[in-house]
Amino acid sequence: MRGSDKRSRKRMEKRRGRSSQGVTIREVAARAGVSPMTVSRVINNENNVTPATSAAVMAAIQELKYTPNPAARRLAGSETFRIGLLYSNPSVAFLSEFLLGALDESSKTGHQLVVEKCGATAATEKAALQKLLQSGVDGVVLPPPLCEAKSILAEIAKSGVAAVAVAAGQPGPDVATVRIDNYKAAHRMTQHLLSLGHRTIGFIKGHPNQTVSDQRLHGFLDALSEAGLDPAAAPVEQGYFNYRSGLAAADKLLALKDRPTAIFAANDDMAAAVLATAHRLGLNVPVDLSIAGFDDTLIAGTIWPALTTVRQPIAAMGRAAVSMLLDEVKRRRGGGTSAPAQQLLRHTLVERESTAAPSGK
Repeated sequence: MRGSDKRSRKRMEKRRGRSSQGVTIREVAARAGVSPMTVSRVINNENNVTPATSAAVMAAIQELKYTPNPAARRLAGSETFRIGLLYSNPSVAFLSEFLLGALDESSKTGHQLVVEKCGATAATEKAALQKLLQSGVDGVVLPPPLCEAKSILAEIAKSGVAAVAVAAGQPGPDVATVRIDNYKAAHRMTQHLLSLGHRTIGFIKGHPNQTVSDQRLHGFLDALSEAGLDPAAAPVEQGYFNYRSGLAAADKLLALKDRPTAIFAANDDMAAAVLATAHRLGLNVPVDLSIAGFDDTLIAGTIWPALTTVRQPIAAMGRAAVSMLLDEVKRRRGGGTSAPAQQLLRHTLVERESTAAPSGK
């Protein structure tokens, strides 16, 4: 056969969709009426496919003359998933780092990240979630505070899609979770302030709608108690994980007659607000006042003096959440019955210039 005839025949076969090299696993899946992942399971002789489905896939493979090669086998199950990310976090710094991590992982793995913002009311949260679900997402990532929103978790359970709760205070039995030990992290930071010689330490709590707020407070109070101090006497003010609430709390703490020599805020946004208030009042940080935060977001290293804080690996949590969600989607589609995965990541105490021994020591 002449070269021109061979090329003509190959073009004819390709147009008819009969070339073994031109047929894709998606075409096989479409002919059999199943997903590409199901075709992959049949090719790899996995046992979680019904005989009828397996027969339909094999018939499609034979009809289309599909011959999987090693590369095709590796890529057979690599469907592109749509990952929903629903957020309403008051901390822009936290959210920015988390989104970078999630986008990095979704881009690296070739999956689509669909981001949806919702308001602070239950109605807007539910509407935003429904918009995500109706767009056909395969699963949803829930950063705080939505990671513990009972109405959102109930709707997701009802829909049957997979979910990962990020930075939730406690892992739930029905949803995958990635978090740190907030109690231990706050306890460690308080011990650090105590080791510098501080005995009057103020604390700014996080939003009451998050379990981690109580965990950080209890870590702080228990460390005081273990040091022989009265935790009931500690000056504590309510914050809401945003800069403005940090300003209000700092004003109250620094107006006390027995002013704290150190203030530990439950996140970096509020700690930055304490620092701004100290500057406004003419206080020298850290000589007159030590300040500590939590999260180690970008702001912690850019304000002056740089902030001593707890490093919560936020970007890593975003990457882990996407990876865990993909695993959870595949586990469910494969008929897995094991409990959702749980990951506890490490935190680190980062010492910078905003903390020192109290004046006179």
